[in-house]
Amino acid sequence: MPARRAEAPKRGEDFLPKTVTVLREGYGLGALRADALAGLTVAIVALPLSMAIAIASGVGPERGLFTAIVGGFLVSALGGSRFQIGGPAGAFIVLVSACVMQTGISGLILATFLSGFMLIALGLLRMGSYIRFIPYPVTVGFTAGIGVIIFASQIKDLLGLTLPGAEPGEIIEKVQVLWEVKASFTPAALAVALATIAIIEAIKRFAPRLPSLLIGVVVATVAAWALALPVETIGSRFGDLPRVLPVPALPDLSAEAIRAALPWAVSFTLLGAIESLLSAMVADGMSGTQHRSNGELVAQGVANIGAALVGGFCVTGTIARTATNVRAGSRGPVSGMLHAVFVLVFMLVAAPLASFIPLAALAGVLAIVAWNMIEREEMAALIRSSRADAMVLIVTFLLVVFRDLSEGIIVGFALGGLVFIRRMSEATQLEAHPHHADETFTIPSDVVVYRLRGAVFFGAAATLGSVLDRIAQRPRAFVVDFSEVPFVDSTGARMMLTLAQKMERRGGRLYVTGTTAELRRALHAQGLHDPLARFLPDVATALKMATQG
Repeated sequence: MPARRAEAPKRGEDFLPKTVTVLREGYGLGALRADALAGLTVAIVALPLSMAIAIASGVGPERGLFTAIVGGFLVSALGGSRFQIGGPAGAFIVLVSACVMQTGISGLILATFLSGFMLIALGLLRMGSYIRFIPYPVTVGFTAGIGVIIFASQIKDLLGLTLPGAEPGEIIEKVQVLWEVKASFTPAALAVALATIAIIEAIKRFAPRLPSLLIGVVVATVAAWALALPVETIGSRFGDLPRVLPVPALPDLSAEAIRAALPWAVSFTLLGAIESLLSAMVADGMSGTQHRSNGELVAQGVANIGAALVGGFCVTGTIARTATNVRAGSRGPVSGMLHAVFVLVFMLVAAPLASFIPLAALAGVLAIVAWNMIEREEMAALIRSSRADAMVLIVTFLLVVFRDLSEGIIVGFALGGLVFIRRMSEATQLEAHPHHADETFTIPSDVVVYRLRGAVFFGAAATLGSVLDRIAQRPRAFVVDFSEVPFVDSTGARMMLTLAQKMERRGGRLYVTGTTAELRRALHAQGLHDPLARFLPDVATALKMATQG
């Protein structure tokens, strides 16, 4: 695939779909042919994944197909990324299954519907640029945590276990319940799952261009049918799949239903925004393009509303399918739209065949997905890099696995922010300013010069303030050089105001040098201006004035 020049976002085009951008550039038959091939490749990957994710989420496989068709089409048609592929994502399995257990299918659909409007609001408020600032240890930690939970959710089907009631959502309780029914273990189910995994991994290694997921599921399905293996299938658990899309219908919008669904909608919005923008950033890195984050959020919101109207559930950008799209030679969003069309064609033509697919085969697919979500090398690198990054990673991971996904993200983000504040405060330094060699005058002992380095903000204000106070006990004139200060917040500016006031009470004067217009505005906003402090262009000028004064 030819390299692409990075696309800088133009002013006023935050919400312009990349489909329009591609069509403006010129779109011919060759591009359509390339997009059709890429779309077919992605659809082959999306078929088993969409059904597997839906089943693992506690809903019927048809809802995964509805989500991939409607949501996937809208994400590509309206989104701010050239290559984003939308659909059901493994990251949502935990939240969706918990939502279904608490509110039922109708509550899930309503939460998805409400989440769509929340995502649109985030985009219109231009929050996309901020969501991308999630610390890397947090993303690695919650992704690995989700991988562990997804694998735990597949143990039942991997081993062919039979439960007398619903499977618990909490991982510790889940393991305990599964252990109690260990006598129901079905060797044939484990054999099907292991065979599916082995086929997929062998194809990835020796014939990576072939659709390994689809081949693995098809071979396992044919073998289970031909050998009449005693394994549960899609048909035996869910019946036949529908062959048409449902007529669009609004979910239950009663006040009681909205109250029950609202917390889930907020969680879907938070995770969906993070996941979709991470996926778009992966596509940018692979292709040299640049997505429009706010437009992407709006498109994700519309896609969630559309999916909910046909009985689907959460739509987001999917990293694995998006990466497949780029590698398959996609020229733009048309490939994602065609991927949705190809999935629709499968549902119309081959839906009856899906009833023969063993659930153990789909569990094998998700086991691979879960394993790949645990970025082992990245985790090891973060743990080695620093204790602070290791702490953020481990706390996020443990909270996601044993507590709650949203709680893990929020706490991890807060810890990451505290680590950043600490590092920034440690980088801020106050040092004696070196005297200039060309000075032709003697500097009195009661005139001191210090230079600040780094951001002067609330994280460093306490330490800097105490040091500055001690220095200000002696001099008649105190020169503080700001030439290497990139930023001053209100707390830092207030600290300088307090210093100037103390100098004034002692009969001294504060001189501030090297400030940019932006720094002066921040300092002036807190009341630091002439005659309380003198603002001069450089240290030499301040020294001459202080010496003469």
